[in-house]
Amino acid sequence: MPTPDSPVEPITTLPRLPPRSPDSNKGDFGRVLVVAGSRGMTGAAILCGRAALRGGAGLVKVAVPRDVLAIVAAGDPCYMTVPLIQDVEGRLDFTALAEIFALEQTQDAMAVGPGLGRSTEIARMLPELIGKATKPIVLDADGLNAFDGQPEKLHTAGVPLIITPHPGELGRLLGVDAPAVQANRADLACRFAHDHKAIVVLKGHGTLVTDGRQLYCNPTGNPGMATGGTGDVLTGLIAALVGQGLEPFAAALLGVYLHGRAGDLARDALGEIGMIATDLLDFLPRAIRQFQTEP
Repeated sequence: MPTPDSPVEPITTLPRLPPRSPDSNKGDFGRVLVVAGSRGMTGAAILCGRAALRGGAGLVKVAVPRDVLAIVAAGDPCYMTVPLIQDVEGRLDFTALAEIFALEQTQDAMAVGPGLGRSTEIARMLPELIGKATKPIVLDADGLNAFDGQPEKLHTAGVPLIITPHPGELGRLLGVDAPAVQANRADLACRFAHDHKAIVVLKGHGTLVTDGRQLYCNPTGNPGMATGGTGDVLTGLIAALVGQGLEPFAAALLGVYLHGRAGDLARDALGEIGMIATDLLDFLPRAIRQFQTEP
C-alpha cells in the first residue's frame, strides 16, 4: 500500500462496457439494491433507482421506509420496491438493518444514502451496514452524513466502497469547511481515499475520482447540473456499472464521465438555466451510446 505522499498516477483512459450478447437476459446485467428515501425526500430514491435503470442494470430494487413506498413505486414502473421498518419521523429505523442484509444477499451492488435523512438511528445503522455488507456499496448524501464525527468507521468496510461527496460533505468528514476542501481538492481527496481505503468521487467542476493511488479529473459537465438531485443520479449510475461487472474504480470513472456527458447533452438541447435532474436521465442513454460508438 503506498504512503499518502507517494506519487499519484494520473488516469486519462476510460473503461468501456462490453457489447451485449444477442441471447442476454436481465440477470446478466446486474442486480442493484437502492437504500434511500424518507418522508419528504422520496425524489432522491426515485432518481437513484431510475438512474440505475438508465445506467444499464438488469434489475433494480428500491428499499424505502414503508410509509413512502407508494410514492416511490409510482416514480417508475421499471424498478421493484421494498418497504422497510421506519421510525416515527418516516426515516429508517435501526431494526431495518436485518431486512437490508437479507435483501443484499441476492444483489450485485448497493447504492445507499440519497434522501435517508439524518438521525441517531441512521448514524448507528450505516456503520453496521458498511462493516458487514457482502456487496460493493456506493455511499452518498445522508449515507455520508451518518459518518460525521466518526469517519474512521469507513475503515471497517470489507467490500469495495465508493463515496461520492460534494466539498461540504467531504469537509464535514475531515473537520474542515468547504472552501478549505476547494482550495486543496486533489490532495485532500487522495489522502482521504488512501487513509480510509475507499474510492472517492469528489464532485464539482472537474470532478475527481481517486483510490489514493490513481487520480482522474473529469472533463464533462457544466453549471446547469448544479441543481438538486443530480448527485442522486450519479449514485445510481455508478452502482449500475458496478452491478454490470466493472471493477469499482473503473465504474466510478465511467459513471462520472457519462453523468457529465448527459448533462452536456441536456445543456445543448435545453440550456443551462432550466435544467433539472430528470433531464440527465433522459439524456443518459444517448451519452452511453455516443461513448460506446466512439473510436
